[in-house]
Amino acid sequence: MNQAVIRQKVLGMVGTNCYICMHAESKEAFIVDPADNAAAIIRMVSDMGAKPCAVLLTHGHFDHIGAADELRKMYEIPVYAHEAEEALLSSPTLNLSGSWASAIILKADHLLKDGDKLQIAGFTVKVLHTPGHTEGSCCYVLENEGLMFSGDTLFCQSVGRMDFPGGSASDMRRSIHRLMTELSESMHVLPGHGETTTIGYEKRNNPYA
Repeated sequence: MNQAVIRQKVLGMVGTNCYICMHAESKEAFIVDPADNAAAIIRMVSDMGAKPCAVLLTHGHFDHIGAADELRKMYEIPVYAHEAEEALLSSPTLNLSGSWASAIILKADHLLKDGDKLQIAGFTVKVLHTPGHTEGSCCYVLENEGLMFSGDTLFCQSVGRMDFPGGSASDMRRSIHRLMTELSESMHVLPGHGETTTIGYEKRNNPYA
């Protein structure tokens, strides 16, 4: 039975999708990619009646992490990111904040590995390391709910840019191939930018699939 209640808000200068994923029964929730405007995210949490317990980062670019530290302090919750993203998070040059916005340095509380399964907010969240956009880009899969937060790895009919520091076209091809082969066609994809999609739709329509 699907227990995930999802709310999305587009935030920041490049229109980043921030998601709150709340368990329908416990009201516990995790926040994915708090891009900017912590006050707006806090209002959304309050409107949902949610109880945040974690922040999950799909990668460390400034437009996905801008409100992470403020939310961590507000709710006293940990921030999770893939271990290969540690250097990028700590460098305003690599995370692009130094060039685009105010410099951001962020240290995750928990560093993840490919295949990790997190028990968060009543959900089992599987970590898939999907480099290509950055070295430590990852997707978060809730298999029982049939949904995945893909960050800037997979978009509707596209993929994330590969020309930033740590980007790699060959890694992206491998990551997209992995998603297309390992996940069910019915899996709903909630990307870091743009509209939602499914794995099946991307198999048929994404030029990178």
